[in-house]
Amino acid sequence: MNILNIFLSAGPQGGGGNPTISILFFGGMILVMWLFMIRPQTKKAKLQKQFIDNLKEGDKIVTIAGIHGKVKKMNDNNTVLVEVSPGTNFTIERSAISMEYTQQQQKPADVK
Repeated sequence: MNILNIFLSAGPQGGGGNPTISILFFGGMILVMWLFMIRPQTKKAKLQKQFIDNLKEGDKIVTIAGIHGKVKKMNDNNTVLVEVSPGTNFTIERSAISMEYTQQQQKPADVK
């Protein structure tokens, strides 16, 4: 017999099984969801916030839209002035800066 069938099967009285086992099984499912879905997302959000807070003028960045530029000025209202070419500036939200794309762009190219 399958272990799951043993825990969730009806007992000899014909009842609905042991409610304690069902509650433990449900709690285990919630724990697995937290470990594999919620916890990694919160860690990633924390790293993204730390990355945005550590930006400074002169850093090269990539936005989530794929625009490459250099931080020209950090504004107080959660915006950044980005220079994409000499004389061309954009004002974008800090949350629009991609941590993954920026770190990929800053890695040296692999030489073969």
